[in-house]
Amino acid sequence: MTLALDSVRRGQRAKVLPGFRLTLGITLAWLSAIVLVPMFALVSRAAGVGFDGMIASATDARVLASFRITFGASLIAATINLVFGTMLAWALVRWRFPGRRLLDGFVDLPFALPTAVAGIALTTLWAKRGMLGQIADGYGLQIAFAPPGIAIALVFIGLPFVVRTVQPVLEELEPEIEEAAATLGASRLQTIARVVLPELLPALLTGFALAFARAVGEYGSVIFIAGNRPGQTEIVPLLIVTKLEQYDYAGAAALAVLMLLVSFVMLLAINLLQRWAKKRHGN
Repeated sequence: MTLALDSVRRGQRAKVLPGFRLTLGITLAWLSAIVLVPMFALVSRAAGVGFDGMIASATDARVLASFRITFGASLIAATINLVFGTMLAWALVRWRFPGRRLLDGFVDLPFALPTAVAGIALTTLWAKRGMLGQIADGYGLQIAFAPPGIAIALVFIGLPFVVRTVQPVLEELEPEIEEAAATLGASRLQTIARVVLPELLPALLTGFALAFARAVGEYGSVIFIAGNRPGQTEIVPLLIVTKLEQYDYAGAAALAVLMLLVSFVMLLAINLLQRWAKKRHGN
């Protein structure tokens, strides 16, 4: 009996992966080669121009315009996805209708579709001679090769992040809770505002942050529909590529470092939201 207990204890102390130090060293080396070394090289290249040079590159009128377009369109697209992505997730979870599984599969289409293909398809659809572009042109609206086209492309690639973040939470939210609120005299609006939304809030914020972060760094689906006019429809990733083509490596590195800082901030926000969601769910 004592030998059996000792064997169990030794088994509990045994590591799942043998050679912990070796596996940890290989993991850290791989992470450094893939992530840390390129990031360090980027920061070193940007540091070569000095702090004043980075400030000058970041405050250039063309750069500021591209940042304004990129973050403005990303914010609009993430907000649209927050509203309609939540509605779509609600429909997929709470309703049963013909074609529901097919619609649920289409939600993941932006993940599988190459972004360049998505950009060409959206441009063809929203150009003045396109199927939807003709309708918009009839009302005097220009979608393709204008800021609205950028927002539409970002909505397309960001929608799955909101739907797939909110959908699991809705599946765990029992309909009986809403029925109990209605039994106690709550209206439908009160039930949504005081019962449903507080439970969905962490997932909504996480989905919004993910959609916004994805939109800020998008390139392939935007360059075709944007028109790429400096100061009007030029996004930051395209401006980085333009500077590289002009052999302005320092300016491109400076912009890349700024975008890298934005990515770090977004990742930090997403991690904090997820931690808050876990604590809220635990309580």
